[in-house]
Amino acid sequence: MGGVILKAENLSKQYRLGNVGTGSLQHDLNRWWHKLRGKENPYLKVGGVNDRSATATEDYVWALRDINFEVKQGEVLGIIGKNGAGKSTLLKILSRVTAPTTGSIKTKGRIASLLEVGTGFHGELTGRENIFMNGAVLGMSRAEIKSKLDEIIAFSGCEKYIDTPVKRYSSGMTVRLGFAVAAHLEPEILVVDEVLAVGDAEFQKKAIGKMQDLSTGEGRTVLFVSHNMASIKNLCSRGVLIRNGFLSVDGSVDQVIDNYLESNQRSQDFIDLAEVDRKGTGEVKLRNAAVYGAERKLLPKSGGPLNIELHFYNPLNYLEQDIVIEFRIDDNVGQRLIWGSSNMAGKCINGILKNLTIQMENCILNQGSYLMTIHIKAKGVVSDWIQNAFSFNVEAGMFYSTGIEVPVSQSRILANFDYKFNDKEIKK
Repeated sequence: MGGVILKAENLSKQYRLGNVGTGSLQHDLNRWWHKLRGKENPYLKVGGVNDRSATATEDYVWALRDINFEVKQGEVLGIIGKNGAGKSTLLKILSRVTAPTTGSIKTKGRIASLLEVGTGFHGELTGRENIFMNGAVLGMSRAEIKSKLDEIIAFSGCEKYIDTPVKRYSSGMTVRLGFAVAAHLEPEILVVDEVLAVGDAEFQKKAIGKMQDLSTGEGRTVLFVSHNMASIKNLCSRGVLIRNGFLSVDGSVDQVIDNYLESNQRSQDFIDLAEVDRKGTGEVKLRNAAVYGAERKLLPKSGGPLNIELHFYNPLNYLEQDIVIEFRIDDNVGQRLIWGSSNMAGKCINGILKNLTIQMENCILNQGSYLMTIHIKAKGVVSDWIQNAFSFNVEAGMFYSTGIEVPVSQSRILANFDYKFNDKEIKK
């Protein structure tokens, strides 16, 4: 591993809340007057902490505050934190998309960023034309781009549509092409946000393999933001945890993940989901949730009842028959364990959607922490999609009649089997 290739010093970013235009002239004049007298910007001294669970009481908020870290050449740095903690703001500053309010970024070499689906793409241009345009923005000559063109197109899997305007691409196709361009045009630093979640499982595996090749084989540096702890653990050599705009932990991947999961536990009797990051039209949204066992005041136990109660915003009064609610339960490092859909149950009372309780009579989850993702469609259109909406705990219980507890290291999922012993041999 080489020397320091990226260094963040006292990095801070401040945003104004509410209607930005209201009173802005007065603030601008005040800033100018302080600058004229050689004094500090007065608004840098105010502003609340970036805590999305609290009601704002100030006009300004610090999305990031006093961030300091270094990244060495060839290192893969994982950046994790809750929704709204400031991770994407940090990547935008590192990628020069936005400027810091205070502090500085020092880098050596070219940075390629993949922050959002279709970043830097022009919808009217074809995939092939966008490859050349993106390469030019990154400082590549036409000859250099041309030498990599076939490799980029093959990696993206978009050969059939490469001469079609990008505006006709699906979000998955767009992110595949965007990643292929960013990874193959030889940047010294590759910055990747959670966009890989859009791609299918096969492409995600290919993309992670490419990032590993870039870091180990070619000595490139990768900065990777993800809510998938398994990907962070497999790919990254080091991690940082962003909490409420501050750099909370900087250390080994295991240390950072453990700290994140401990801080991510919330009260399971009432989980407020009004302010989490989500995608969709918002016509039907998850408002709050509760997770409990045999009684509302008890945690679920292995082998006992598991109740997941969901309450919704439904101002347009959609009927239950028009809604499909899907959920996924992952373990605490993001490995997918259980998927379910209201569509599969075939039950509907044809009333206005207000709440739903998902029940499992005998919980098959072993003791430990789990993450819940929610996906809601209203009349076939995605209305609410919250990745890792909330976490919940399952306590050790008597899943097996023997009363023996199964260590978490053995299995996350428990099942009953029949064991029949006999003396018959298998014959050809």
